[in-house]
Amino acid sequence: MVRALSGAMKPPSRAHKPARRPGSGSAPAPGKPTAGKPAAATPGLAARILAVDGLEQVLRHGAALEDALDADVALDPRDRALAYRILATSLRRIGTLRSLIAKLMERGLPKSAPRLESVLLAGATQILFMDVPNHAAVGLCVDVARADRNTAGFAGLVNAVLRRLTREADALMVGISPDFADTPEWMGQRWIKAYGLETTRAIAAMHKVEPPLDITVKADPALWAERLSGEVLPTGSVRVLQAGPVRALPGFAEGDWWVQDAAAALPARLLGNVNGLKVADLCAAPGGKTAQLAAAGAIVTAVDRSSSRLTRLKENLERLKLSAQVVAGDAADFAGGPFDAVLLDAPCSATGTLRRHPDIAVNKRPGDLVTLAALQARLIAHAADLLKPGGTLVYSTCSLEPEEGEQQVERLLAARSDLIRAPIVPGEVEGIDPFITPQGDVRTLPSHWMRGEAERSGLDGFFAARLKRRA
Repeated sequence: MVRALSGAMKPPSRAHKPARRPGSGSAPAPGKPTAGKPAAATPGLAARILAVDGLEQVLRHGAALEDALDADVALDPRDRALAYRILATSLRRIGTLRSLIAKLMERGLPKSAPRLESVLLAGATQILFMDVPNHAAVGLCVDVARADRNTAGFAGLVNAVLRRLTREADALMVGISPDFADTPEWMGQRWIKAYGLETTRAIAAMHKVEPPLDITVKADPALWAERLSGEVLPTGSVRVLQAGPVRALPGFAEGDWWVQDAAAALPARLLGNVNGLKVADLCAAPGGKTAQLAAAGAIVTAVDRSSSRLTRLKENLERLKLSAQVVAGDAADFAGGPFDAVLLDAPCSATGTLRRHPDIAVNKRPGDLVTLAALQARLIAHAADLLKPGGTLVYSTCSLEPEEGEQQVERLLAARSDLIRAPIVPGEVEGIDPFITPQGDVRTLPSHWMRGEAERSGLDGFFAARLKRRA
């Protein structure tokens, strides 16, 4: 965590722990769940066991948040939502939580029971950051420890540590940075260099808050904002604040809209009017941008190397009653075209989505950027080759790292005399003027769009640039 930036701590009041909006959905994760054990008959226990299982998947096996909760565990939707909230909140605040546990356990965690950390993380999360009575948070986490043979012998320790936390949280918080404890140090230092200290502090603050649900609608955003008790954002996306399970919302089954962060909806719009044009969407899955292009009348070829993600893309298109040619394969070797336009949302570190995917703070390493930047360079060069003369390329990443955004574009333009930047100009696309850089690219930050409460504010961190191939 960004220890060098630690400041005086303002201890939170445990009497005002924020309530959390339920999460939605999950995919199968590897490993053997324990939530089906007989002990889980205690109300609320199965949710806590599943949350701890999910933490183990992320922390010990590198699973992504959306893959960490075992979908095969039979659980009431409310319990599954609770498990998701515990898991996601633990990951968002893991720096703070680990610092507290270290203070509470001077001898460290027992090496014979690594799962014990996940039990304590889940318990501390509920005590400090969720609307769960302290006695329930402590008692159920003790039961979680007892339900697993590897941690059963430490149930008394769990009880003692968590009870002490309920009594001494304010004192224990002293010395833990209120701004940067939950930001990996290497990320924080990079963002300070790129965006400055105050902007980095604002980004880190947004990462602590559960994100709202943004959707892209086929038509009439104002109508859907009213039907879903949301609001229309400046760029035309609809933000839903109290969503609940996504699939149960009006219009989902009918295919009237799809989930897409407001920032992720911008790159496709930079292509302008695509009606009747041949457009390639490279690295297309799960298909939000493909859907945008198809809904706008483009003849879309969607390319992705992941068969499972392409299955999801096809399912989304079927639900939305939209069509595209779907190609399974490596976008760097795709031989189609030439195309009027190419949209490349390249694989990246995804540090711009850390609020939505807090597992990134745990699983990403600085060395990943080198590998990813090399892949992006290959992809963007090949994407340019797929263009017709006069064609348009939009390159984007959901990363806050300049190596994956601005520097990729500058490197390509320096190497290719057949390409020029086509700057985005103010007033060209509704709502994005605050995000246009001096070079004419688009750069959004999680701290943009402060709209009152943090829960209704912000958007993913994205970079997008528009290039043209000389005619």
